[in-house]
Formats: sequence, structure tokens, C-alpha cells
Amino acid sequence: MSEHTPDTPPHRPADLTAADRNAPAVHRLYIDGQFVSASDGATFDSLNPYTGEVWARAAAATDADVDAAVAAARRAFDDGPWGRSTPQQRAAVLRKLADLVAREAEHFARLESTDNGKLYREMVGQWRYLPEWFHYYAGLATSAVGAVLPSDKPNFVAHTRRDPVGVVAAITPWNSPGLLMIWKLAPALAAGCTFVVKPSEHTPVSTAAFAQLAHEAGLPAGVFNVVTGDGRVGERLVAHPDVDKVAFTGSDAVGRRIAQAASGHFARVSLELGGKSAQVVFDDAEPEHAANGVISGIFAATGQTCMAGSRLLVQRGIADAVVGAIVARARRIKLGDPSDPATEMGPAATRAQYDKILAMIADARAEGATVAFGGGPGEPGGLFVAPTVLTGVRSDMRIVRDEVFGPVLCVQTFDDEAEAVRLANDTRYGLAAGIWTTDVRRANRVALRLRAGSIWINAYRTVGPFAPFGGFGHSGIGRENGPEGLAEFQETKTIWTELEGVRRDPFLLG
Repeated sequence: MSEHTPDTPPHRPADLTAADRNAPAVHRLYIDGQFVSASDGATFDSLNPYTGEVWARAAAATDADVDAAVAAARRAFDDGPWGRSTPQQRAAVLRKLADLVAREAEHFARLESTDNGKLYREMVGQWRYLPEWFHYYAGLATSAVGAVLPSDKPNFVAHTRRDPVGVVAAITPWNSPGLLMIWKLAPALAAGCTFVVKPSEHTPVSTAAFAQLAHEAGLPAGVFNVVTGDGRVGERLVAHPDVDKVAFTGSDAVGRRIAQAASGHFARVSLELGGKSAQVVFDDAEPEHAANGVISGIFAATGQTCMAGSRLLVQRGIADAVVGAIVARARRIKLGDPSDPATEMGPAATRAQYDKILAMIADARAEGATVAFGGGPGEPGGLFVAPTVLTGVRSDMRIVRDEVFGPVLCVQTFDDEAEAVRLANDTRYGLAAGIWTTDVRRANRVALRLRAGSIWINAYRTVGPFAPFGGFGHSGIGRENGPEGLAEFQETKTIWTELEGVRRDPFLLG
């Protein structure tokens, strides 16, 4: 497998400076190993949600550009060196990508924090951890095996192997575009697939810039491609008949449309669609410890995370103490510049999301919810929403049923374990849950009864490349991470070998 050297050399996107704000960098498409403008030359703006300024521009891909990216991925899979690569060769490229991400972690953290308003200190920790995904899947690439099957036919040996699914189309959201791309890319490359990614039009920069690393790592032309633009670009990509697999992260409403479009050409689909996750606090939990965990689960990342623990279910006897501790801490949360190490919560990523969060809080008040804290715009103005705690909510309220994707915590009380389980499972989602108790038997008993893909006991928001992540119900289809994440990009092939060479009755099986 040879490395591809394009005619157009990669360029490193500039760090955010005053000059950048005056003349925003334009990030091009990456197709077939080349950095190219959109076929019609069009671009679109990316806004810094903290300042409201245009800080970057990206190419607005046309239908022809999407078709070219898919065609490049198809050629690379069917005819290129990647399609004939060994697991060891793929693992070497994955390890090179890990080294490059580690080298550029601070740079990409700045890009992503500026693009979506998340805290730089959070993003730099995330980017420093992301190399582990490439290392993990490099290991799986060279250790995954098939099986010799226990055939009941003495003249046959049967065995299986895992083949790559083919061309992958990945659609990623604005809240963690780099992480959620790499969760898909690392196992896809390990399996031997080729890849076309379309990031959210609100946060195109880190994905477009990542093409520099893919280029430097020596991925052959067409193995990794980036097309940027609005939802029409994603629709064209998902519906393309040469796409074999669609991997999507986003809302359940959009996920439903993507599954329908992909089914038209029988593409495999994995969908990670968010949640309305419960944090269950029993009366033997330490109130301050549980409060800190709940706060981390909902106010970190401004609540703009699929696994946000947005429903607090607290046993009645300890409710006042836990809610009081949460409100006291919420009062001290520092809102401000995401690049400031002292800032604890950034702005909403977009104006539309800011408006949605405030509208849902207003609806909850109209339905009878009580605002224990927050409930409106955040003090810095702009797109900031105050950390909000709502009590007196009911399970039939929209604020409890629907994903807010913002810093809003809904509090309900329960009397016993059975009621806690019933309330926690009373949702169309099933992505995650937290259990806070010092009783290890109760913790495991409740964990077995909760319908959620990830459950933390006396903790929240912990992930790793080795741990499968995904949900039940409207939280999606399939799993990311772990061996299950690799299997999402593979097909099982069964091979029968006849041993005796004896002519058999052609009308009899075996």
C-alpha cells in the first residue's frame, strides 16, 4: 500500500488571531486526496457563538461534489490499495493518526471551542484523549478473528471471516464534531472501509482541518473525504446508492429521516440519537457528592451533550438537601469566555438552540413547573442561558419528555425503588442513566432494571474506546466503541470448503 501525494499540499488552518477575525480562513473540501473548492465556488460562514462574529468560512459542497467524494471512496475501496491492505498496514496508519492527533490536540481544541462555544479546557482534555481511539482500534484490527464452525457435514469445513462493509457516510453534529467523527472513523478504518464525512454546517472547521492529518498520515486517495455544507449535502450523501453504511449522530427526528433514506438502497445504518437520561439519587447517597455528579452530568458542556443527565430523580427524604446543594453550586457557576480557564459554562452553540432552550423553559413554567434557579438568559448576554433547575415537574410535561440539549435540570421525587425505576424508564429514550447510592446490591439491582445503554454508579459522563456506547428506543440503533463498534463496520462472510471432491446428488443440500 503506497502513500498518496496530492498535487495540492495540505495547509494548516491558522490559529484564531485578530487577523483571522478580519479575514476568516476558508476551509476547502477534501476529495480523493485533494483540497478543492466547491465546484461552483460557493462558501458559507461559521460563527463564533461567544462573539457572534464570522471567524471562518467553509466550502458549500454541491451535488456534484458529494458524488465525486462518494466515487472516490468507492474507487479506493474497490480498486485502490486500501481495499487490498492488510490489518497490519491499517493499524500502522491508525497509530500514525493517533500520534498526529496527540501532536495537534491543543490546536484542534482551540478550533472546536471557537466553532461551537464549548470550554477550551474541556475540549483540550477531549482531544488529548482521542488518540486512544486510534490505538485501541489499531489493536483490534490485528486481533479480530473469524471462527471455524462445528459443521455437521463430514465432507465440509466451514469458517467465517469479517469483511469491511464498504463505503461509509458519516453525519456528525455540532456539539462534539471531532470526537463523534473519530468514534466512527477509527473503527471504520480498522475494518478496511473508506469514509466520507459531512459535519454540521454550524461547526465545519475541526472536521475540515482534520483532513490535514489524514493527508499527513498517508491515507491513500479516496479513503477519507470531507464534504461541508447544509442539510442538503447530508441528504445527497445518505441517499447515494454507492454508500454501503450510514453512521449518524443527532436528533431522533433527523435520525428517522436518515434511516428511511438509507433504506432505499439497503445501506446499513447506525444511529446515535440522544436521550433524556435520568440520574437516580437514593436517600443513602451523600448529598454533596451526588449533587456534584448531577451538576457534571447536566451543566458541563452547557447541557449540549447526548448523554446529559437532564432528569434528577431523588428520593423524597433527601430531596431538599440534594436540590439545595445543586442550586447553591449553580449560583457559583461562572459563565463567560470559553477560552478563559476560569469559565465553567459557555454559550449555546447557535441562535436557534438558544431560542429553543428558552422556549422550552417558558413552556414548562406555563405548565406549572417552578424555577428553583435560573430560568432565563445568562448574565453575560449573547447566547448564554443561565443554569436552570426546575422543580414541580410532571412526567407528561414537554420539558420532561423531550430533549432540551441545554443546561436545564428537571427534578422529580420518588418514594421507593420501584417508583424510581418506573420514572427512570418512563421515556422514549434510553441512552444513559446514573445511580447514586452506597448500597452496592441496590445499585446493581436497579442497573439491571433500567433500560439504558450506559449506566454509571456513583459517577457520570465517563467513556472510553473500549466501552460500547449507544442506547435503547429512540436513542438509536447500534453501538459505537468497543468490539461492537468495530462490528458495525463489518459484514460476516461464511465460507464452505468441500474436502473429498466426490460428486454428490445435485438436488441434495450438502
